Amino acid sequence: MTSREYSAYDDHHYPGRPGKYPSNEDIINSATIQVERKTFIFTLKKNPRGRFLRITEDVGGRRDTIILPAPGIAQFRQVLDDMLQLEAELTDDNT
Repeated sequence: MTSREYSAYDDHHYPGRPGKYPSNEDIINSATIQVERKTFIFTLKKNPRGRFLRITEDVGGRRDTIILPAPGIAQFRQVLDDMLQLEAELTDDNT
């Protein structure tokens, strides 16, 4: 069993939250987009250590997640903007 898997142990040790681990995270905002067969879930959350953006990719029930601490969101956006600009330029070149 990996640390990400759920077991009956959790029901016993965390009553009232079957199937969930204890969490002191609050959701600030959330958005979902569908791109082809992939679903992307963007969730801005906060916990005692600060705010962060969780980006989850779901493909047929298989999920992968990255977490960006709030101070890195602007830098992430800059890299994404650069990639979008390059993609637009490449698309223009192919027309």
